[in-house]
Amino acid sequence: MSKKLVTWIITINYRTADLAIQSLHALAPQKDALEGGQVVIVDNASGEGSVEKISSAIQSYGWSSWARVVPMNRNGGFAFGNNVGFSQALSSQNHVDYLLLLNPDSAARPGAIEKLINFMNEHPDVGIAGSRLENVDGGIECSAHAFHSPVSELVEGARLNLLTRCLSAYEVTPPLRNEAHRCDWVSGSSMIIRRRVIEDIGLMDEGFFLYFEEVDFFQRAAKAGWQTWYVPESVVMHIEGASTGIKSTRRRPTYWYNSRRRYFVKHYGITGLITADLLLSIGRSSFWLRRLLRLGAQGKQQDPKWFMCDLLWSDLRAILTGKIWRI
Repeated sequence: MSKKLVTWIITINYRTADLAIQSLHALAPQKDALEGGQVVIVDNASGEGSVEKISSAIQSYGWSSWARVVPMNRNGGFAFGNNVGFSQALSSQNHVDYLLLLNPDSAARPGAIEKLINFMNEHPDVGIAGSRLENVDGGIECSAHAFHSPVSELVEGARLNLLTRCLSAYEVTPPLRNEAHRCDWVSGSSMIIRRRVIEDIGLMDEGFFLYFEEVDFFQRAAKAGWQTWYVPESVVMHIEGASTGIKSTRRRPTYWYNSRRRYFVKHYGITGLITADLLLSIGRSSFWLRRLLRLGAQGKQQDPKWFMCDLLWSDLRAILTGKIWRI
């Protein structure tokens, strides 16, 4: 008889109790795929009765044998919450083989969990794999990405089809593909991690409060020789940005800029960050010039308010105050 491989699912909740409960409803018919594993909801000091509400649902629906809430006394961010779940799984009396991160605004379609686990079982060289994400309208989101880099900032800033085709290897969010394939990183909304990856590279970097922490984790895994794959057979419905509100066009929070800066300095150095900012500025300036001259670029503007000003000032201030050297 083959060994049963145990999977734990970790969900980070911050004021999304109703969504977390919906996610548990979707997981209930799939709990056997965990082979005795747990679903751990780490509550990052949500308040508002979130812990009580989720705990009550777990009791009411008879989920207590496989699901529980871990309340925290502070909101330390996404990496902090996941590290709590990682630590509990790795110290569990039952050996845990896989750790699956699932956002509270994500609902696993039937068979999604089992298909991710089966893929990992069949591909021992793969360290991390991610699901296909569907939005509430049935559309498919691209969840297989290339690493952010200074050149990718030029591509993103310009939004010019010809440039994107010429520099397609640097397009962070490339066109969708329907077959399983290797990529640089997958969305943290639904991703499974082999235990040995964490043993090799350590926990997530809690210097990131929110955003870019998973990309940093994938970079570290890739440098340690681990592959990442996109597995479209595993389907998860995702209400993108519901748990963070980042899809809004209102002014972006400071922690996003801090996370971006930390990521670029860690992996490309301070010179790489400055280059990324310069190339993004060139690309975005060309976009606005084409828009002004009606040479294309007439689509809906997607940037948050004051995006470029906030980004450049945030990085410049970090340089002038010396904060950038402490990353």
